[in-house]
Amino acid sequence: MQFISTPDVPAPGGHYSQAVEANGFVFVSGMLPISTSGAGAQGSFEEQARIVLQHCENVLAAAGCRLDHVVQCTAYIVGIDNWPVFNRIYSERFGAHRPARAVVPVPELHHGFLIEVQMTAVSA
Repeated sequence: MQFISTPDVPAPGGHYSQAVEANGFVFVSGMLPISTSGAGAQGSFEEQARIVLQHCENVLAAAGCRLDHVVQCTAYIVGIDNWPVFNRIYSERFGAHRPARAVVPVPELHHGFLIEVQMTAVSA
């Protein structure tokens, strides 16, 4: 087991790793759209979705992976009305690659954020 960390995303706010590589998989912890300055929830849902997917991509890169290594993604979004926006941004980032995915509408997230995403990838 290897713990993955990168300075390219904000440090974890709790007792967990940004990602863990084990048995040929990389498990990316739930990423919130915290700015690199550590600022709380800011911007529209679209802006937050773009930030959180970039954070995931940065953690994957630290593990030697890319988005096309992702086999599963779970997105927690505040407001089901944000689903189409998330789907559009997600499809832009992933292109033709279509990992298994769940989008879970939730009433709220920590610190007022509108989205949290976790991923599992095949180790490169």
